[in-house]
Amino acid sequence: MPSPQKLAHVVFQTNDVARLRDWWCNLLEAKVQFGSEDVAFLAFDQEHHRIAMAKFGDHELHQPNTMGMHHVAFTYANLGELIYTYERLRDQDILPWWQIRHGPTLSVYYRDPDGNQAELQVDVYDTVEEANAFMYGPEFAANPIGIEFEMEDVVRLHKEGVPDAELVRRPDDPAR
Repeated sequence: MPSPQKLAHVVFQTNDVARLRDWWCNLLEAKVQFGSEDVAFLAFDQEHHRIAMAKFGDHELHQPNTMGMHHVAFTYANLGELIYTYERLRDQDILPWWQIRHGPTLSVYYRDPDGNQAELQVDVYDTVEEANAFMYGPEFAANPIGIEFEMEDVVRLHKEGVPDAELVRRPDDPAR
């Protein structure tokens, strides 16, 4: 049976398309491919749209303790790009609610105005094979979620010249 080639897009249901459109455009530096009062389609790469939001009627605000999709993740090419994005958002008082070294990724999580979550990440390993080997190993089995960190520390150490490979990898202590 064939598998999909790629994840095409994610659609958010909202009562305020304009507010969500502006937030996601800012987060991802996306552009509006089409927008109206009731729908918006956003692109940030070669795809015609990756994110959309639509108003299908009035709905209750998403609650963190309800079932459903937890977050959508976006990978940056390198740590410098992730740091640039973090600083750009921080300077607008858009702060992450969680920062974690998962193991295969170094990740920063944000919440949009409706409570949907976005993970901005950078891959730790150069190849999928290396990431898979880590995920099959004992360190990941002992702690599959990861180790929290402070992005401000990463920014400071990056500016001090610490190599990216040292900044993105989580410590080898599975008990943490």
